[in-house]
Amino acid sequence: MALALELVPRSKKRVIREMMQLYLYDFTYYLNIELNDKGRFPEYPGLDEFWGRPGRKFPFLIYSGSYIAGFALVDRYVDSSESDYYMTEFFILHKYRRAGVGRWAAQELFSRYPGRWKVTQVHNNTAAQAFWRRVIGEYTSEKYEEVTHPEHGGPSQYFTSFRQPV
Repeated sequence: MALALELVPRSKKRVIREMMQLYLYDFTYYLNIELNDKGRFPEYPGLDEFWGRPGRKFPFLIYSGSYIAGFALVDRYVDSSESDYYMTEFFILHKYRRAGVGRWAAQELFSRYPGRWKVTQVHNNTAAQAFWRRVIGEYTSEKYEEVTHPEHGGPSQYFTSFRQPV
């Protein structure tokens, strides 16, 4: 299974916009998100910024072979004391979960953007929490810090990534 990441050009942003509907559907298990009268979830706030702020926002499609398996949205912070990069959103289609696609994509992104990272999960998404702890723990040899948000209760992992040798 050949895995790949594609930085999504503006001409293909509709693919992520459509996949966001699947992502938001998954989140109905954890957050109060409702369909509108057309049967769609609300537009993801700020999605267009991922094509309007080059060098600061990075939209990726994740491929398994020639098929789209998911997407990732990465933010690069400037002048942040907390982190350099933030995994804003990360989604793998159910078909590709537990097959190593998500682990590979996350660790590939960490290596492509070396620096201080922050990854956050909602407080009741225990599957995501387990995934990120496992992936980040493996990537960093368990050298990460986890902080629970005092108001929202969701955990965030903080760690430093590095460029993997070729």
